[in-house]
Amino acid sequence: MSRSQKKEISAKDWMRILLPYRQPNFGRSVFEIAVTIIPFLALGVAAYWALSVHYLLSLMFSLFAAGFLVRVFIIQHDCSHGAFFKTKTLNNWVGRVLGVVTLTPFAIWRRAHLIHHGASGNLDNRGIGDIHMLTVAEYKSRSRIGRLAYRLYRHPFVMFVIGPIYVFLIAQRLPDKFLRGERKYWFSAMGTNLFAVLIIGSLIYFFGLVPFLLVYGPMVLVAGALGIWMFFVQHQFEDTVWDEGEDWDRNEAAFFGSSHYDLPKPLRWITGNIGIHHVHHLNSRIPFYRLTETLRDHPKLKDIKRLTFWESLKCVRLKLWDEQSRKLVTIKAAMVG
Repeated sequence: MSRSQKKEISAKDWMRILLPYRQPNFGRSVFEIAVTIIPFLALGVAAYWALSVHYLLSLMFSLFAAGFLVRVFIIQHDCSHGAFFKTKTLNNWVGRVLGVVTLTPFAIWRRAHLIHHGASGNLDNRGIGDIHMLTVAEYKSRSRIGRLAYRLYRHPFVMFVIGPIYVFLIAQRLPDKFLRGERKYWFSAMGTNLFAVLIIGSLIYFFGLVPFLLVYGPMVLVAGALGIWMFFVQHQFEDTVWDEGEDWDRNEAAFFGSSHYDLPKPLRWITGNIGIHHVHHLNSRIPFYRLTETLRDHPKLKDIKRLTFWESLKCVRLKLWDEQSRKLVTIKAAMVG
């Protein structure tokens, strides 16, 4: 969608239209937790049982469990926005408990993620809660080593294999640097670490180290890769929006700088509708189970920044923001231009 087309639809108008969807339903929220946690635990048990049959069968159960682990994270994510329950206390405690399951300290994640929402699409405020991205001019100004480092960072293997290992197993064990001066973030990190160690230690004690690694390893690695991938395609697509200074508008960047990742229904369900990201970023207080209602009631939303699964695969090649064409481009195209 061009800039002129963008102005035909006001993000502020959409914000107003979508306000009625912000109300969560307590029974529905509890139901969504149940249909996520129970299958997740059942698949974990099935994966352990299947080790006595054949590891490929066990691996299959672990991979299915990874999908439900992504859904656990989406519920935690909604709690961080205060969207899953009406009360702040309930959102916070459910988020903290699920943070142990996802190995993601709730208070730290919530703070970094809210910063991301507040600065999405702002070239002057990159670096917290988002995927590092350079403009064409910034890339060209780097040294050869600097360019190589950036290319390595944006390589799919680093981004979706090494990245999840680092983020979920290493980086989140301590507060981010900008949060280390506040005690509550240390409590969040250390509390999550403590309960995770107790649970993991108990599982290893009762079932053994090797069975634990064979079952849990693929589960957490695949879930982490899926989580990073979803976050990536929601903002790193060709027709996204980035601005700086007075040109940046929070609502416009949130709505038109986020994709509608139009997935098949089973994948949409397991990822908690987070692919309807343009609606979520414009109004983050809408519970994930109500995002589909917005598309049903307002069909125009379906085509705004729509990205299919096959189209999304091309996004991994797009690494630089071209301020002239206002698109994400490949490094090759940037250097030729």
